[in-house]
Amino acid sequence: MNYAEEDRKRFDAAFTRIVDDVVSNEGHDKEIKDAVLKLRQVLEYNVPGGKRNRGLSVIGSIRHLLNEEDVTEDVINIAILLGWCVEWFQAFFLVADDIMDQSLTRRGQPCWYKKPDVGLIAVNDCIMMEQTVFDLLKKHIRHKDYYLDVVELFHEVAYLTSLGQSMDLITKPGKAFENFTLDRYKTIVKYKTAFYSFYLPVALALYMAGITDKETHENAKTILLEMGEFFQIQDDFLDAFGDPAITGKVGTDIEENKCTWLIVKALEKATPQQLSVIKENYGINDKEASSKVKDIYKDLNLEKVFRDYEETSHERMIQLILEKSQKIPKAVFLEFVQKIYKRKK
Repeated sequence: MNYAEEDRKRFDAAFTRIVDDVVSNEGHDKEIKDAVLKLRQVLEYNVPGGKRNRGLSVIGSIRHLLNEEDVTEDVINIAILLGWCVEWFQAFFLVADDIMDQSLTRRGQPCWYKKPDVGLIAVNDCIMMEQTVFDLLKKHIRHKDYYLDVVELFHEVAYLTSLGQSMDLITKPGKAFENFTLDRYKTIVKYKTAFYSFYLPVALALYMAGITDKETHENAKTILLEMGEFFQIQDDFLDAFGDPAITGKVGTDIEENKCTWLIVKALEKATPQQLSVIKENYGINDKEASSKVKDIYKDLNLEKVFRDYEETSHERMIQLILEKSQKIPKAVFLEFVQKIYKRKK
């Protein structure tokens, strides 16, 4: 039986209930009522609206990892909760990222910090969002054998992601763009995106299924970090070539001086004249300047370079799944591949 649509409906329906749980009077003093009301606004504005693939992957993964008779109502309810915890993490990372990048839109609406009554209060809102995850875990799975593994996993992933974000922020092009290398780029992607977007949901399901051995987790990590790299390179491509009406975000990587796959490839292929144009216009907060850089991307035929990479990377992911899945059903990973291959947003 294909449970995907049923799981999506149950997952979406659970959001309001979980928010109500977080902001309930239980556990909160009356003196902080206004802050709790604000927390509801923060969650309702920032957590929904995405594709929810990360959260749904917890449910999909546990269904593949357990026999059908072992997928009880309690298992699904906990998978839904953990899935929303992953979405919470995604939301607080994105709100913080938008502040640091001074982005304008996110998921088709103004970034949270851009709302007139929010501004830099959004920094504290990020902290509140992160902490609600640990409150939910304590409240609902403290009695489970895997509670400690799950809590440590969220802490570890938050730390690694913050390191990746730091690498991204401190990697500036310099006069000769010597810092914009493929190795540096891959490091940023691995830590900033791949751990929380791909490894985290599957690792949560593995712990729920009682799979704790290091070898299995490391094999899963190898496959999933490869997917994370593929996913981020797609994001870089969509930032420059995607349709904002579909992606829900106006691309600003060029204006923000970002070390992206596109600029790394452009620097590898550019003529001296093209390199001069890139140096003069990259990292300038001006649409005309960014258009000149995009014109060079087009002249270098980077869209075709990306399409070729997409096919090669897809083949590599399938090969890794065949080689490394071992104790984990291949369907866990193939479901991810199906979601990200040739995506448009």
